[in-house]
Amino acid sequence: MADIRCAVLTSSDAGARGERDDASGQYLCGVVQEIGTLADYAILPDEPLELEMQLWRWVRQGIDVILSTGSTGLGPRDVMPEVTRRVIDREIPGIAEAMRAESMRHTPFGMISRQTAGAAGETLIVNLPGSPKAVRELWPVIRPILPHAVALLHGQTRHENP
Repeated sequence: MADIRCAVLTSSDAGARGERDDASGQYLCGVVQEIGTLADYAILPDEPLELEMQLWRWVRQGIDVILSTGSTGLGPRDVMPEVTRRVIDREIPGIAEAMRAESMRHTPFGMISRQTAGAAGETLIVNLPGSPKAVRELWPVIRPILPHAVALLHGQTRHENP
């Protein structure tokens, strides 16, 4: 597969207002270069319509992997899983299950993280928590499967072990 084009979306009211540094999003912007190039990055408030519109823009642009951070908890403004489910065609529950399993190795609060993952056409969308610590812990879990998942979505490989 040619270069994997990635985008990072941070969902955070405080981050969008400039009241909080986006450590999680910045970390993801750096590490996606292990699998491809960073094509775009955005920080948006926890507003479902704005988030959904941004996901659709990137899907239409042919972004291969969209990694979101934030808005996966139980708070009243935590909306990323619902937004993601409106955009994806197919859910990929194993990715979210693996992330929750790893989170629970570090904290029992991993049980209440609602991140999800799925495919919107040929675009893979993965929700990660907003905690920089959690994102650093979960990147090594998902990183090995991302190129293979993208290749599968593009019809470029069979199910072989990466």
